[in-house]
Amino acid sequence: MEKIKIGRIVNAVALRGEVKVYNYSGYRERYEELDRIIVDDTPYEIEKVRYQQHMVILKLAGVDDRNAAEAMKNKDVFITEEDLVELPEDTFYIRDLIGLSVINEETGETVGTIRDVLQPSSQDIYVVKLAAGGEAMIPAVSEFVKEVSIEGGFVRIRPIEGMIEN
Repeated sequence: MEKIKIGRIVNAVALRGEVKVYNYSGYRERYEELDRIIVDDTPYEIEKVRYQQHMVILKLAGVDDRNAAEAMKNKDVFITEEDLVELPEDTFYIRDLIGLSVINEETGETVGTIRDVLQPSSQDIYVVKLAAGGEAMIPAVSEFVKEVSIEGGFVRIRPIEGMIEN
């Protein structure tokens, strides 16, 4: 069973065993939809979810005092693949995009592979490790990204001049 990292416990909160989680997913309300999380290899039932600014505060079953919460500090939070939500069409998990080949629609040549996906604003940016060396940043918008095939292992792009040059 594959585990997917969705956050990290960064601190204990108050005295009742709550933990503060830095959320890696773009959707912090996700924790309200989960029955449990996995910390290291141990599953914990979620008893309560609340928020403190941008952080998620969780009360986990069996973690009932500050000492138990402190012991979880700096540990990663995971879910299982079955806990992933079904995404809308033309929306992808970053983990599924990384490693895809990037193909120039006009020439048919592979220009590189997706190394990372940045999410600085409303549009994602694909960071592509170029086959010829160097990197390119490609905005994930329909003007440039013409097709994404997770099953086929590729992203087909229509670059503009200067987009994929070293």
